[in-house]
Amino acid sequence: MVSQFVSPDKVNLLGDLNFNFPKGTSAVGRLDNHSEGLLILTTNKKLQKLLFLSKEPHTRKYLILIRGFISAENLQQLREGVDIKIKGGEFYKTKPCDVEVVSMPENLPESTFVFDPKIPHTWLTITLTEGKYHQVRKMVGVLHHPVRRLIRLSIEDLEIGDMLPGEVREFEENELFRKLKI
Repeated sequence: MVSQFVSPDKVNLLGDLNFNFPKGTSAVGRLDNHSEGLLILTTNKKLQKLLFLSKEPHTRKYLILIRGFISAENLQQLREGVDIKIKGGEFYKTKPCDVEVVSMPENLPESTFVFDPKIPHTWLTITLTEGKYHQVRKMVGVLHHPVRRLIRLSIEDLEIGDMLPGEVREFEENELFRKLKI
């Protein structure tokens, strides 16, 4: 699903969900068509700026499945920052982040990715304080580990928890701001 309400392309959109969104609702941050997980929708136009354009960085945690076994050296490179190509073809060194190898989580929602147990894969959690375009995919990609599945688990203390794909939960603004630490 694309994290928008309108698209010229024939894709699943937020408006296809079984929920009556208020007029003026928009996504805060984006998930691409091949990503899953937590997405904040709001009518508060200031929220994007408060969360992603403030001087105080905010954490985002992702669960990713990558192809191959990742070495301790590559894990350390991710933690210290790697050079990725950004808009305009320039290179950018990512900020230090937390990266951990984890076991395959239980009760993951089904995905279009077909897991072949004969091909080695590694599950990681990665926690960033920045969000360049396709940053997580690019970070592990430069280390020759293509992402097979990417799920945003949290933004600050707002966690996806046991939510199912397409599920919508409403929060009072004060509670949302407290969870997002803004």
